[in-house]
Amino acid sequence: MTASLPHQASAPPGGPERPPEDRRHKIRRRAITLLIIGLLIGVPAGYLVISANQSRDSGKDKEAKYSATGLTPGWPSKVQRRLYQVPVPHPADLVASYETNNWKTSRLYVKFRTTDAGLAAFLTGMGVSRADLKKGDISISERDQKVSGWRFDGPRSWWGLSHSQKDPAPTQDVMVNLTVPNAPKVYVVSRTVP
Repeated sequence: MTASLPHQASAPPGGPERPPEDRRHKIRRRAITLLIIGLLIGVPAGYLVISANQSRDSGKDKEAKYSATGLTPGWPSKVQRRLYQVPVPHPADLVASYETNNWKTSRLYVKFRTTDAGLAAFLTGMGVSRADLKKGDISISERDQKVSGWRFDGPRSWWGLSHSQKDPAPTQDVMVNLTVPNAPKVYVVSRTVP
C-alpha cells in the first residue's frame, strides 16, 4: 500500500514557458541571496558581540567598585547617603567614600571638604548642631581609622561628635578638622545594623 504522490508540472498549464535563466541573472540572484543570508546572520551576531562587550565592561566596573579596599574618590550614591543618613552638603570637594558590609554591621566612610555654611547644613541634616562638636574628642574608633587610613593626631584643630540613634537608624561618628578657616574637612563613619 504505497500511495502515489502527484507530480508537479514543470510549466504552468496553458501558460507560456519561462525562458532559461541567463548567467548574469543567475549571478545577480545568488548575490542577493547571499547578501540577505549574510545580513540575517551578521546583524544578530554583531549585536551579540557588542552586547557581550558592554556586559563585560559593566561587570569590570562593578567588580572594581566592590573590590575596592579603601576610600575611592567620588560621591557616595544617593541611596547610600539616604540609607546611612550622611547628607554631604553642596558645595563640597575632595569627596571620597568607602562602604563595608558584613552579616553584623554595614559601614559607610565618607570624607569631604566644605565651607562653614556647608558644615552647618551637614550637621543640621544629621540632626545635630555645631555646638555638639567637642574639641579634641576623637569619636572615630581605632578600628575605623585603620580601615579608612585616617589619622586624627598632630597639631590640627580636631573636633568630634558621636550621634547615636535607635536601630535601625544609623549611628554616625564625625571628626572635623577646623584648622583652615572656612574650609573644614569632615570625616564621617556611619554604621547601621542590617
